[in-house]
Amino acid sequence: MRTFISIVIVVVLGITAYYFLGTPAPAVSLTPDGGPISASRELAIKLDASGALLKKLTVRALQGDKTVDVLVKDYPKGTHQAGETFNFSRAGLREGPFQLQIKSTDSPLHFGAGNSTTLLRSYDMQNTPPVVAVLSAAHNITRGGAGLVVYTLPREVEKTGVKYADQFSPGYRQGGGFYACLFPFPYNMDPKQYVPRVIAVDRAGNERLMGINFHLLPKTFSADRINLSDSFLEKVAAEFKNKFPQAATPLEIFQKANNQLREQDAKALNEFARQTSPVPLWQGEFLRLPNSAPRGSFGQFRIYLYQGKVVDQQTHLGVDLASLAHSPVPAANRGRVVHAGDLGIYGQCIVIDHGLGLQTLYGHLSQMVVKEGDNVEKGQTIGNTGATGMAAGDHLHFGVIVSGVPVNPIEWWDPSWIRNNVTNKLDMYKTSK
Repeated sequence: MRTFISIVIVVVLGITAYYFLGTPAPAVSLTPDGGPISASRELAIKLDASGALLKKLTVRALQGDKTVDVLVKDYPKGTHQAGETFNFSRAGLREGPFQLQIKSTDSPLHFGAGNSTTLLRSYDMQNTPPVVAVLSAAHNITRGGAGLVVYTLPREVEKTGVKYADQFSPGYRQGGGFYACLFPFPYNMDPKQYVPRVIAVDRAGNERLMGINFHLLPKTFSADRINLSDSFLEKVAAEFKNKFPQAATPLEIFQKANNQLREQDAKALNEFARQTSPVPLWQGEFLRLPNSAPRGSFGQFRIYLYQGKVVDQQTHLGVDLASLAHSPVPAANRGRVVHAGDLGIYGQCIVIDHGLGLQTLYGHLSQMVVKEGDNVEKGQTIGNTGATGMAAGDHLHFGVIVSGVPVNPIEWWDPSWIRNNVTNKLDMYKTSK
């Protein structure tokens, strides 16, 4: 009986605490949680009242004798969680340090007093964008090609590189305050929309856009009509049928592979671009497959026909090189292997990073003798040509990628182009330090 009474007392006390003492104070998180900040940069608050109900949020800026309510919000009944964003554009704070006070109050689900959480964080108001000084004077950029800009920044930044239309290529610090950015001119971008500019965003969120002196060179691309044979479609179907089990015919498998896998490959190239070295790893011009003949050019618009009807259309984003079957494939230049394995339409494929977002792709291989993470030298054998993936016969698909965007390999086989457009500019910052 005494044990039973003790249990009853404990239960009653627990219920009383639950109803009258309330729940823990609301959890509050803030991003960014301190440091430099600009008046226009958005801050984000997340509130979680767990078993209680959010009641009120007050965000207050304190700078010297000045106190400003930045955000005050009362929450409707039934609110357990909330997220808010705000900035200091209307706070009237001067540059320099200030504190931010965040107070969140809840009310219990039943009876008892509410709880509150108060945070105090320190910031430094900075509203002056970083100064960008472009060093490289001329930028002649061919459609489907690449360019390089060298510039300086006086302080650490959160993001920098070249912005064009809605795309971005990162810039990389080369020492001191000097940066280099290798950026593409996508083959399919309207020249009227292509206006490359250096962008720099500092840790406070201030952004500076600086124009560069550039000249766009026109480029047209060839077209080809490719008749699909039944034997080729059967070959493709055998290789990709497991990826598209719902496809009813070899032609349908080909169409799905030629479209869906291309999209997946493009996403993969963007991921590989994130694994680049911040400094150049390559030296001089890039090698091509020895004793080979071109079988397909970069930017070539391909129309696929089956039994006289158009069944697909795609753009070829590399150069096809044919030599003897299973010919040794050399690394085009020094670098590090970031991929060695299956890659969609390219079959067995190797991707080598050469730094600054520059990478080379070797597709349709029959054999690979390097693995991800290996460092390779120019001319080192990395595999053998083959017909894996969407290849109709034994050859090498050679691609050059800049920040995840395929560009014309021909530029990188030309020592004069590399010297005039890349190497001389990279040497500029070395002699200017």
